[in-house]
Amino acid sequence: MPFFHKKTLPRLPYDPETQEPAVRRSICTGEMTVGFVDKATGKFHDLMIVDQQGLEEFRRQAGVEEVRTIY
Repeated sequence: MPFFHKKTLPRLPYDPETQEPAVRRSICTGEMTVGFVDKATGKFHDLMIVDQQGLEEFRRQAGVEEVRTIY
C-alpha cells in the first residue's frame, strides 16, 4: 500500500530586509497578483496571478501571516 505524503512547499527565496511580500489587486476586476515590493524603491515585482487558495499558498511559502494589499 503506497504512502501519500503532503507535499512540502519550498520557501520563496527573498530577502526580508529589502523586500516585502504583497498582493496587487485590481479595483475593476478583482484580479490578484502576488509578488514582492522593494522597500527602497517601492517597485512591485510580480510572480504570478492567483485566486484566494493561491494567496494562502503564497503566504505559507513566504512564511508570513499577513500580506500587504496594493490597489
